[in-house]
Amino acid sequence: MTSLFDLKGKNAIITGSSRGIGKAIAYRMAEHGAQVIVTSRKIDACEEVAGEINNKFGADSAKAIACNISDKKQLKNLYSQSKEFYGETSTLVCNAAINPYFGPSINIPDEAFEKTMKSNVLSNFWMCNEVLPDMVSRKSGSIIIVSSIAGLHGSSMLGAYAIS
Repeated sequence: MTSLFDLKGKNAIITGSSRGIGKAIAYRMAEHGAQVIVTSRKIDACEEVAGEINNKFGADSAKAIACNISDKKQLKNLYSQSKEFYGETSTLVCNAAINPYFGPSINIPDEAFEKTMKSNVLSNFWMCNEVLPDMVSRKSGSIIIVSSIAGLHGSSMLGAYAIS
């Protein structure tokens, strides 16, 4: 049986990939031959997922790197370590996001709003700027930014998250 998606020789960084949608993306990309970087704030969770992927698809299918997306230095380190493991990134999947405040936007503290924007918007900008120079120079690469249905359908409890 042939695969519609052949990712052999490709690699990907997937932020927020220790659980949920990010984990599923990492798993499926590895299933189709990509080497994946599993990343989130918690290294234990990343190592668990990378181990599952390596057990299923081969010993060098996944690497775990802890990274807090709201920290620019950690994002730079994420890309640097990823390049050491697998070379220049073929695909960046910006999946990680936070929602530190549930409630009407009118009541959100400035700190919670700023934290949401930094983690959900600015971190994607920073990470794209890390991978783009290599992608542009080789004229190849993909960037995927995962969004939420909350951006399309208003919610009285998810104001800042929805606009991020």
